[in-house]
Amino acid sequence: MQEERRLAVLRAIVEDYVSTEEPVGSKALVERHGLGVSPATVRNDMAALEDEGYITQPHTSAGRVPTDKGYRLFVDRLTTVKPMSAAEKRAISTFLDGAVDLDDVVQRSVRTLSQLTRQVAVVQYPTLSRSTVRHIELVSLAPNRLLAVLILSTGRVEQRVVELAADLDDTDLADLRTRVNRAATGAVIADAAVALRAAIPEVDGGSTAAVVDVLVEAMVDHRSDQRIAVGGAANLARYGDSFDSAVRPLLEALEEHVVLLKLLGEASTGGMVTVRIGAEGPYEELASTSVVATGYGPRDEALATLGIVGPTRMDYPGTMTAVRAVARYVSRILDEG
Repeated sequence: MQEERRLAVLRAIVEDYVSTEEPVGSKALVERHGLGVSPATVRNDMAALEDEGYITQPHTSAGRVPTDKGYRLFVDRLTTVKPMSAAEKRAISTFLDGAVDLDDVVQRSVRTLSQLTRQVAVVQYPTLSRSTVRHIELVSLAPNRLLAVLILSTGRVEQRVVELAADLDDTDLADLRTRVNRAATGAVIADAAVALRAAIPEVDGGSTAAVVDVLVEAMVDHRSDQRIAVGGAANLARYGDSFDSAVRPLLEALEEHVVLLKLLGEASTGGMVTVRIGAEGPYEELASTSVVATGYGPRDEALATLGIVGPTRMDYPGTMTAVRAVARYVSRILDEG
């Protein structure tokens, strides 16, 4: 009973501190929250929470603020995350459904996340090496010229023009299209490249081999593997009171994509949202930063990670909800192609 009451006091302190940006006193807790106990009991609970390292007194005022340990307990003991409003769900769906290609999906996701959370949003482009071949299309442009279109599970589309050593009629083209799809569709790109080489022998004066060469080259093009998109850096202006400790290091980190990728961590499947608070992260200089992230990809296959980074004083329930919702919408878009 006492533990649950103290957890309620901690929850109230976190919520008030995040919303008011001011240290929280016992009188304010009693006035704002129906804790059902006397101010003296609240003061005792706050003293106990401080002794256990969950809250601290930043200066001589009566107010307390959560520590990283306090935020951690708050997040771990969340029974529900903040539900999204119908308007928020509609906004995400409408905005993301208008995307025209993978780049557009990523850029729209960053903007949506940063607007919903008022934090810095980071979206990793789907990692090519972990994607699978969804479909290969071969389109005749001329008897000796083809357009090869490679469509991956990430939503990425690669197009290449193939100059053929000999003419290819419609029957041979249809046969080649069937064989390349039978060999590659559904396979991760490394396996697909090997399967294409094995399944398509060099015939027709080298024309089919030329098609295979172009498809394999498109599959092993790793230009997007370490790419990320960042949005909402202006939101850090809200944290002017902690500029040197939290904002400046984060602004510097935004210039280093490798740092941001490590901050996001490994992509996770099944809708699991990872929250790393303060010193739990991989960089000591970002010890005043928290990260809320999850994986996204088609059919519960986490191909990449998206999330937000920001000072530890953030709305964790609302941020976790937004990150999960955007990841689900992006996954659905990739799933539908």
